[in-house]
Amino acid sequence: MPALPLDELQLTERDPKTGKLRTLPALHPEIKADRSFVLYKPPPAIRDPALVEEFLERAKFIADDLNWLLALPHDKFWCQVIFDESLQKCLDSYLRSAPRKFDVLWDCPPEVQELQKCLHHSVFLTFLRMSTHKESKDHFITPSVFGKIIYNNFLFDIPKILDLCVLFGKGNGLLLQKMIGNIFTQQPSYFSDLDETLPTILQVFNNILHKCGLQCEGASAEPQKLEEKVSVTAGNMPLQELKDIVLYLCDTCTTLWAFLDVFPLACQTFQKHEFCYRLASFYELAIPELESAIKKRHYEDNSVFADLWRRISHSRKKMIEVFHILVNQVCLQPILESSCENIQPFIEEFLQIFTSVLQERRFLRDYDELFPVEDDVSLLQQASSALDETRTAYILQAVESAWEGVDRRKGQAVKAAAASNGASATVESSPEDREDAGAACALQDECAGAAAAPITCVSGVELDSLISQVKDLLPDLGEGFILACLEEYGYDTEQVINNILEEKLVPYLDKLDRRMQRQLKPDPTPLVSSRCNVFQNDEFDVFSRDAVDVSRIQKGKRREQDTTRSLVNDKRLVAEQRQRYSRYSAVLDELPPPYGDYEDEYDDTYDGNQVGANDADSDDELISRRPFTIPQVLRPKGHEEGQETEEEDEEEEEEAEKERTKDHFVQDPAVLRERAEARRQAFLSRKGHKHDSSAVVGNAKGHGQSRETLQERRKKEANKSTRANHNRRAMADRKRSKGMIPS
Repeated sequence: MPALPLDELQLTERDPKTGKLRTLPALHPEIKADRSFVLYKPPPAIRDPALVEEFLERAKFIADDLNWLLALPHDKFWCQVIFDESLQKCLDSYLRSAPRKFDVLWDCPPEVQELQKCLHHSVFLTFLRMSTHKESKDHFITPSVFGKIIYNNFLFDIPKILDLCVLFGKGNGLLLQKMIGNIFTQQPSYFSDLDETLPTILQVFNNILHKCGLQCEGASAEPQKLEEKVSVTAGNMPLQELKDIVLYLCDTCTTLWAFLDVFPLACQTFQKHEFCYRLASFYELAIPELESAIKKRHYEDNSVFADLWRRISHSRKKMIEVFHILVNQVCLQPILESSCENIQPFIEEFLQIFTSVLQERRFLRDYDELFPVEDDVSLLQQASSALDETRTAYILQAVESAWEGVDRRKGQAVKAAAASNGASATVESSPEDREDAGAACALQDECAGAAAAPITCVSGVELDSLISQVKDLLPDLGEGFILACLEEYGYDTEQVINNILEEKLVPYLDKLDRRMQRQLKPDPTPLVSSRCNVFQNDEFDVFSRDAVDVSRIQKGKRREQDTTRSLVNDKRLVAEQRQRYSRYSAVLDELPPPYGDYEDEYDDTYDGNQVGANDADSDDELISRRPFTIPQVLRPKGHEEGQETEEEDEEEEEEAEKERTKDHFVQDPAVLRERAEARRQAFLSRKGHKHDSSAVVGNAKGHGQSRETLQERRKKEANKSTRANHNRRAMADRKRSKGMIPS
């Protein structure tokens, strides 16, 4: 028999009052156990033993109660969850008060950390079981009824879901994604709740702007009174209020990012309220103001500045990532998943979003630094051939103009250095490491920090132009006072004029004399050292070196280039060699008398002597012997005695012919062929080849054959079996007689 769902299951039990059997539904308030869950309180912020002991005792109670709850059977677990209000209050108190990842905690004792970790795990398992409608084949709830139970009993709502994402998102992303996805799937009413919650989230941004003395466009439906002056700004508000605002902003941005990262399907609901535009506008107004207020405030404890700067940097990064998630899920991801016919609305949405935020230059610059807009546009160009090139070029040009006056490489280097020293990199570290890293980041570059706002350097004619723009509208102000205001507000003339007219200047500017004149600062580098040309630092630069080789300097007109005649007439080399050859002048032209004349007459003093006449091997004896000849046996066949002489004569003739002067006249080809044939026959005869008689060929047919031809033909016919393959029959008979071929 198949098991029934919990919402249809009926239980039979005895009535404790009457003792009779009765039937109750499985989900009934009387089945709930009487157990009181205490509220959660975070670990103490100071090292007080009494507070630590109180926390340990309270956390131990909550952990034990949650472990008892998780061990209950399926039906009793859901009865306890639905009908026990103290349990819901306990879980709500943990979601509200549990420390976030970016919170700075003191070095808690190990037992506090261990108990907090255990409690964190138990709370997550409790919510995970509460979001699961089917635990096994026998224990489950009908999906539609499950959606009504969690919605009507407020087991989950949008604030709880946001807190769950920010508390348990890291490390449990997949489980949390399935958990929240199941909640929204089984109860679609949560989408409408999220849609109604978004105006409240946007109101958070407006409240922050209002606290900082700023006002977002279209943020307030009520007109501001003319006599109402904003007296409190981010720069002059109390330190504690500034810390609260920064913490509030950091918590809001981190929570939104965690929710969208875990549940991207909510991006469509966010974009219905133009969240991208509102977020970029808030970023452009609030972030520079808060950064300026944090940097210019004097702190007694430098760790406070480090913590504030770390939180504001973390908020900036999360806001940019929220914008990127929205653009990616609303526009880019559908383009990658859809066919070519369906991507045009998503491309139009992408172009519309970026067109609406082009005036937010600071936001564009910071977004492009983390997520280059050019890459997204390149993706659109690859996906669609009908992309509006004019609009994309306009967007890219606006992004490039946002970087004017700012070095991109410097911003990236500062961002990388800050990421290694503080900001979001310190979120997951220990409290001491976070505090030290934040302080190090603050002390290293107080004006840069974690991807801080790049400060535009304006000077020269451009600065004079900005001063004159303000002075044209407010001629009673001095140039020195205007310059100080421009430096304070990033050389934004509109903001300077607006703050002066509304008397919203920061305190130190209010104390300055408004007729203060501008003091021209002397150029720290003199003209000589600041010059730069092609002759800079060469060997004759007297401004960069004290000693110059004067011999290398040409005085007067240079001598013209040497010509051939001038080189021939130049006798300097002859004069240089004259001294060398003068050393050989001691050689005498004539010898002394004993050697005066040279006798070249033949000396016949010893002509009468017979030298070697009596030797046994005299020349006459050798000549008188018989000349050496090759024996007849050793001579090649066909060679005669006089052949050697003939060969010598022929070789001499050939050499003589070669030595003759070549006649370039074309000779008769017949004569040349006869000579070649004669040379060939002579060569063959020398090699021992018998002259091949042409008698076998004979005369033409019909002219009769000579006796010699007939004789040669008979001889060829009789002897042809001795060569080639003409004796096959005889050789076959021979093989057969020897048994090689079977007969």
